[in-house]
Amino acid sequence: FPGAYSLEFDLAEREEWYSQNTSASSSIPHESSSQFDTQRPKFSVRWQPIDQELTLRGSYSEGFHAPQLFEISPASLQSFPTVVDIRSNFTQSQIEERQIGNPDLRPEVAYEWSYGLVYSPKWAKGLTISADWWHIDMRSIASILGADFIISHNLPGLVQRTPPPPGAPPINNPGYQGPDLGPITLVIDPNANLAGAVLEGLDYELIYILDTSIFGHGDFGQFTYTVNGTWLSRFELQVNPDQKPFGIAGQFVPTGFALTSSLPRNRAFASLFYHGPHDSWMNGLDVGATVHWTGQYWDDILDGFNRKISAWTTLDLLASYTFNMPTPVVQEVPGYSKDGGKNVKMKDGKEKNVMPVSTATYSECGWRAWLNGTTVTLGMQNVFDADPPFVAGAFENNY
Repeated sequence: FPGAYSLEFDLAEREEWYSQNTSASSSIPHESSSQFDTQRPKFSVRWQPIDQELTLRGSYSEGFHAPQLFEISPASLQSFPTVVDIRSNFTQSQIEERQIGNPDLRPEVAYEWSYGLVYSPKWAKGLTISADWWHIDMRSIASILGADFIISHNLPGLVQRTPPPPGAPPINNPGYQGPDLGPITLVIDPNANLAGAVLEGLDYELIYILDTSIFGHGDFGQFTYTVNGTWLSRFELQVNPDQKPFGIAGQFVPTGFALTSSLPRNRAFASLFYHGPHDSWMNGLDVGATVHWTGQYWDDILDGFNRKISAWTTLDLLASYTFNMPTPVVQEVPGYSKDGGKNVKMKDGKEKNVMPVSTATYSECGWRAWLNGTTVTLGMQNVFDADPPFVAGAFENNY
């Protein structure tokens, strides 16, 4: 009907049953179900209002992740990380940290939706442009926070200190001004359900395929140009329900849990590849280059590293060849066929029953058969050996 050249709906639901040890159970659930049982829907729509030139799409889904065994075990893990304490001049560079499981840990849930479009204009054959806006709302995130994160935010009940020496001068750091709170002796880092996190961003892509045969002067191969990127618009983290959310997009955050580390707002890559012409030995040839780019972002501001991390650009090269042997030849051979014999009228007017001619296909054999379909690839990553930018807040390797 008008306004719906193509309209598709997809509705699904995922249902999971978990035993008390949180491992997925494939059997039919019993009456005593686990607290981790769940049902989560997924819905998507794809609409082409006029023709295939413009496609609108959207989706909504819910995610679920049950705690793992080590996350709910009461056993603890001891470590001695390197930290920065902006509230005391007497804290050692390495302190004791105890990571503790939590038997009361709740499952993680997520609510995701996205909408976007795909545009393939008729006036530019081979061009495809797409863009999708996405939103992820994660709740009850199960994770440890990391000693550095706990100290930076001075989370109550998790940082143990001794009194400062008498006459200790006050602290005047960019992140804290006040009395010296004393050296840290222990950080408790329990697995806990964080209040949640909200992420938003834009994925975009441009693909242009140029077939040289369209110019009418023969087939000289095909060029494919691609630009693909992501813009992180929003990343807000809320540790506890009684604390306000704070933004961490475009920053490096201490690597206490999976949602932190480097969070640049912009990432992208551009590539150009060439595929050999058809009906020639170059049909299996593919050569190209890819440029990866990561935009600049702030260092660990929470620990006082008020500096920007520079952008990083690398170049990769790739060449491959796929051996495509000729199509097997079909030849006529005398023999029987399933149709049986047939009567053929001879020159003298009499009929004679003759056996028809059958056909047989002869495939390649020997080394040609083994080589057919084989792809040989040669590539080089980071051709100019560009070092990643220095990150002062990264304890592991400063990258």
